Amino acid sequence: MTRPRVRRGWSRSSPRPQKPRDPSFRRSLALFKAFLHEQDDPESCYALLARDAVDQVEAYDGPVAGRTVVDVGGGSGYFTEEFRRRGARAFLFEPDPGELGEKPPDSTVIADGYLLPLKDASADVTFSSNVLEHVADPQTFLSELVRVTRPGGLIYVSFTNWLSPWGGHEWAPWHYLGAERARARYRRRTGKAAKHTLGENLFAVHIGPTLRQVRARDDVTVVSARSRYWPFLAETVVRAPGIREVATWNLLLILRRCPP
Repeated sequence: MTRPRVRRGWSRSSPRPQKPRDPSFRRSLALFKAFLHEQDDPESCYALLARDAVDQVEAYDGPVAGRTVVDVGGGSGYFTEEFRRRGARAFLFEPDPGELGEKPPDSTVIADGYLLPLKDASADVTFSSNVLEHVADPQTFLSELVRVTRPGGLIYVSFTNWLSPWGGHEWAPWHYLGAERARARYRRRTGKAAKHTLGENLFAVHIGPTLRQVRARDDVTVVSARSRYWPFLAETVVRAPGIREVATWNLLLILRRCPP
């Protein structure tokens, strides 16, 4: 694949946007209501989530207009389309054709997040929303995100941690009683098999180990580790061992690629 043009405007001395303040309760409530209708109105749910996620990227890294964005595992392309609406050169890389929907964004690439068909330092922003819990080797996946991000570029990674109330996805919160029991209950209640199977396409990813592994890396700095949806004390709750595994709901990592 042809390497996208890279924007080189950032250096350690360049001013950066201020860290965003904690999001509002109204915003968290709107997202929660949208999630409740994910199955019957996915268009509204994911369009809202995409706008919110790109708002977060811009809060940490400034406007995305004119920048190269790599969306890894973006499914139907809602995030890619929102980046493009704001003027970014955004590219979707999705490993599962079944997740793309009827009209994926132009230039979508079927590609595994472990081995992206991109040269090193191709992207200004590398974006991954709620993918990490679906990969068997999160550290290799993260390393690939870092590889394709230019020095000084931003890496946005969020995931639903296993012990959060939504950790079992469609069979949550019954995953607290065991994955197989939760899946069996889902089948009894809906009459169909659950989409996710623990150890196959859903994995028990925890906040504490993930933070330790990311902070131990010498190729990124952690700009922020916060609850993605929490309406107050979004960074504080992530600093509380044990409590964070339940209360965070969804961890958002904002990383900056270090210069070589």
